Amino acid sequence: MPQKTDDWTVLSMLEWGTDYFSEKKITQPRLSIEWLLSHVLNCKRLDLYLAFDRPLSQAELNELRALVRRRAHHEPLQYITGFTDFFNCRIEVNPSVLIPRPETEQLVEMVLQWGAQWHECRVLDVGTGSGCIAIAIKNARPGWDVSGIDISPEALETAKNNAAINKADVRFAPGDLFDHTLAELHLPQGDQKFDIIVSNPPYITPAERGSLDTEVSEFEPSVALFHADIVQVYTS
Repeated sequence: MPQKTDDWTVLSMLEWGTDYFSEKKITQPRLSIEWLLSHVLNCKRLDLYLAFDRPLSQAELNELRALVRRRAHHEPLQYITGFTDFFNCRIEVNPSVLIPRPETEQLVEMVLQWGAQWHECRVLDVGTGSGCIAIAIKNARPGWDVSGIDISPEALETAKNNAAINKADVRFAPGDLFDHTLAELHLPQGDQKFDIIVSNPPYITPAERGSLDTEVSEFEPSVALFHADIVQVYTS
């Protein structure tokens, strides 16, 4: 990347970044530079195409250079910028939680459709991670009582932050698939029954790790991805 600020406009950075990420074998090179550049400029990706001639300041170049370096090592865009969009929610993500996927939005849609006729419903999200599922459900159904559990303290902290960001009244506490003690959720009247239990549990065996993209296998939390006995996970 040339050092002179005068050499850089939005267009020239988009072109250079696309070529650079292509050389580095980065998935979706154009999207990558668009995402990082719009993050630095605090604008929407579409806005970049309305500002091709806008020059980049030295401060913007310095910030972008650091992000480009991280992306060149295949770090996921969502971890680099710290946020992603999920089901009309803004979700904070970091290496302690999985990055929400489009398929997970489909899971939320299934839950909402399943309980479409219920004005009141108690939902438990097992392995909540970033809290995206629980938060999306709560925002779509404010009258429902929604809780989330996870074994990771870091993930729970992230989930609580996301609930605050999205103004979602969701209860979070430690717990996992094999722990049926939910006292820390402080449920009303001590009732531990739920109408819907939803989960996106570990779904990959350790033997399959080598078949995954580097972005997944090297950066996302192993505890949320891998389990030696997948049958146990899905039958417990």
